[in-house]
Amino acid sequence: MRDMMGLMKQAQAMQAKMQAMQAELENLMVEGAAGGGMVKVEASAKGVLKSVSIDPSLMVPDEREILEDLIIAAVADARGKAERIMEQRMAEVTKGLPIPPGMKLF
Repeated sequence: MRDMMGLMKQAQAMQAKMQAMQAELENLMVEGAAGGGMVKVEASAKGVLKSVSIDPSLMVPDEREILEDLIIAAVADARGKAERIMEQRMAEVTKGLPIPPGMKLF
């Protein structure tokens, strides 16, 4: 029974840490870039897009598809960075808990 109480305390502590981590991720910003930095996006680590910056030289009407592709690539870059940060934070929160390998909690 003691093991069950210890496990419950660990779960409660993990829940509190996860709530703190979620709040931190709301405010943590990541930047994604494409085209050698000609297109940049800024997003929260939770994936909320905050800003887009486009080099004026890319504003050529006949090359709209290139610009669209660069924006998509920059957003994907930011998303990848955010996912890595979330995985690192989650590993810190769940450290020492008997969670099966590969189980995702977010």
